[in-house]
Amino acid sequence: MNKTVLVTGATGFIGSHLTEFLVKKEYSVIAFDRYNSNNNWGWLENSKYKEDIHVILGDIRDYDSVSKAMQDCDTVFHLAALIGIPYSYISPLAYIRTNIEGTYNVLEAAKNLRLEQVLITSTSETYGTAQYVPIDEKHPLIGQSPYSASKIAADQIAVSYFKSFDMPIKIVRPFNTYGPRQSARAIIPTIISQLLSNKKSIQLGSLSPTRDLTFVSDTCRAFEEILKSESLFGEVTNVGMKAEISIEDLAKLIASIMNLELSIKSTDERIRPKNSEVERLFCNNEKLLKHTNWKPKNTLIQGLKKVVEWMRRPENLNYIKADQYNV
Repeated sequence: MNKTVLVTGATGFIGSHLTEFLVKKEYSVIAFDRYNSNNNWGWLENSKYKEDIHVILGDIRDYDSVSKAMQDCDTVFHLAALIGIPYSYISPLAYIRTNIEGTYNVLEAAKNLRLEQVLITSTSETYGTAQYVPIDEKHPLIGQSPYSASKIAADQIAVSYFKSFDMPIKIVRPFNTYGPRQSARAIIPTIISQLLSNKKSIQLGSLSPTRDLTFVSDTCRAFEEILKSESLFGEVTNVGMKAEISIEDLAKLIASIMNLELSIKSTDERIRPKNSEVERLFCNNEKLLKHTNWKPKNTLIQGLKKVVEWMRRPENLNYIKADQYNV
């Protein structure tokens, strides 16, 4: 593509998949993630594309390191964020500094460097519990957790840069992405890891909430399709499957795929505060389908089978502490 792109949050779950996807698409990719003294590249550490990726470690909360990393880039995919909802109850300020100030740093640097495009990663959590379904981009935004509130604020700052400075902003709003490498705080690896640990009863939180689940490679393709669209500047675009499944039915489906018996115990420590739980997420993806050539390649069953296969490998299962609650 002869384009140089920066991916923030590049060594994490979606970020590492997106980084590798863009390399395969022949973009010149710079991967930006948090500085650590071991120079560890997270999920990119053992990537087969490692030699084709320029990794820069800094801090999304620091304008200088963000601006320096963005030098000579054409586009930035901004994924760096704190995403664990339970931890946002413990440290709301950390989410404000990372998710809001980090997004400001990306936007301000992009403005000063005159980048061609800035793709800001949002989340379906900004909608809160569905007031109508399927949820389109006009749905009200409700901050039911400090995490979702910080993402709403970041999105609105991005909108303000589009309106105030005529910047080439696009907001990508994925619903629930899943796949290999996902953190143990997420529901699918939580279920699979406990089943693989031969637990007689797996521990979950609320079982009734529904989620709209997209396999990570399909989410990555949506990012590129939104990038290529000429009609989505200044717009929010949902990424999802227009399908929903409850947590209880999801657990039953995974157990069925694995040919294992299932017993579920709902534990207090895994349940969100009553008014903070998002009870229903069900994506309207019509804008994405109308303005791009995106179509998902993985059904939920196909995607879950890929995750189970990946997690069955000892080196992958070992990174999850199945006997502990990961916030």
